[in-house]
Amino acid sequence: MSIQDTIRQQVTENPVILYMKGTPTFPQCGFSAGAVQVLKNLGVNFAAVNVLADPEIRQGIKEFANWPTIPQLYIKGEFVGGSDIMKELYASGELAEMVADLKAE
Repeated sequence: MSIQDTIRQQVTENPVILYMKGTPTFPQCGFSAGAVQVLKNLGVNFAAVNVLADPEIRQGIKEFANWPTIPQLYIKGEFVGGSDIMKELYASGELAEMVADLKAE
């Protein structure tokens, strides 16, 4: 299985997945920390992939979305964006709408 296939599988199998530097409990950069905080504020369960733990994933995810930076958020298999886009969508209420049917009970 290629790294692109692995990423495609992760994105497909997880309703909300964040590719980030570090982990949700120990983010390794400010942008990743901000992305985690936005998702926690929304009260949605999400999977996280630490790109620092796997150089293939770190490079592969940039190619997968044709997006040069980490973090990257995917909801229902669709690329949403990075930290700045997440914050804008959160502030406007759009991100809450995107995950409304995925909220943790």
